[in-house]
Amino acid sequence: MSVLVKIRQGLETFSPSEQKLGKFILENSQEVLNMPITKLADQSGVSEATIVRFCRTLELKGYQELKIALSTEIAKPLEEQQIRYEYIERNDSIENIIHKISLGNYIAIQDTLKVLDHQQMEEAIELIHKAEKVYIYGVGASSVVGLDLQYKFMRINIPTFMYFDSHIQLTSAVHIKKGDVVIGISNSGRTKEIIEVLAIAKEQGADTIVITQYGDSPILEVADVKLFTASVENNFRSAAMASRIAQLNIIDCIYIGLACKRYDEVIGHLNKTRELLEYKKR
Repeated sequence: MSVLVKIRQGLETFSPSEQKLGKFILENSQEVLNMPITKLADQSGVSEATIVRFCRTLELKGYQELKIALSTEIAKPLEEQQIRYEYIERNDSIENIIHKISLGNYIAIQDTLKVLDHQQMEEAIELIHKAEKVYIYGVGASSVVGLDLQYKFMRINIPTFMYFDSHIQLTSAVHIKKGDVVIGISNSGRTKEIIEVLAIAKEQGADTIVITQYGDSPILEVADVKLFTASVENNFRSAAMASRIAQLNIIDCIYIGLACKRYDEVIGHLNKTRELLEYKKR
């Protein structure tokens, strides 16, 4: 997992002193490689204890592991390090707009790969594989992503429920029980409706999976499995728009991982639905 991406994506969720340290490391990553912890503390204006806590926040064992992770990042090809999203200008041509939007989508997926925990993905797939029922919750743009996942699960005969209205979401949560899996999608990780539904489901013994942007957020407190995404911001695309591509990539991974686990059964279901849809086209 890319330590620079984790710092960049989680910066706003860090404590003030960790934000200060994170910004310094992002701006001086090459120089940090040659700094003992005392010098980094002095140069960045934070305490050595803050540096140790910051390493733990990044899920690193200590300062030396941070330096090793940084050296790995810096050793990457210069072209890869320099690919960042460009703002869309008022007078951009359609060609430039297509290029910039496509590049942003590419970066969102690439950065998501660097913060996504493979073990957590495996656990999510295993929970869904064993689940009696799957409930999907999201609002706004996240609900559109959830609807896509519901459609995919429906095609391979996984009992899946999704509701757009927040009151119906709460009502449905009351009937969730142990053996069910609840998937909450929230880019910010602070969507109150989704956090409340997941909390109810968790209290009733259900397993909970969240798809959210990397960083510390309230939704993590009600999550058994955490699937992190990275976002790309610019002057026209809101956080919800930027997160959609990364979220869709994650649900595709869940779907294909589950399909591989149930290969023979899934192929049969897909063939049946394909034949039915082809018949309707005649």
